[in-house]
Amino acid sequence: MKVTKTVAETRNQIKAWKKEGKTIGLVPTMGFLHEGHASLIKKCREQNDIVVVSDFVNPTQFGPTEDLEAYPRDFERDSNLCESLGTDLIFLSGTC
Repeated sequence: MKVTKTVAETRNQIKAWKKEGKTIGLVPTMGFLHEGHASLIKKCREQNDIVVVSDFVNPTQFGPTEDLEAYPRDFERDSNLCESLGTDLIFLSGTC
């Protein structure tokens, strides 16, 4: 499983897969994955050759009184779950 940290690196990898004729599915998340995410990853695997999971804690989804810094993050746990489900790439971005 590959981990990318920039949009350019992620796009380059996806372009390479597309050139190979692969179908690519994306499961967008804010990390701290749970069984709901796992079911989406499994479904994505069933329907695509390549599974990409984004792990991006999006600051714009937090209001002025919500604590972005308190949002739970555990990339090692997320990565282990993704790998166990056959994820091909995790796009780790932002404040993860």
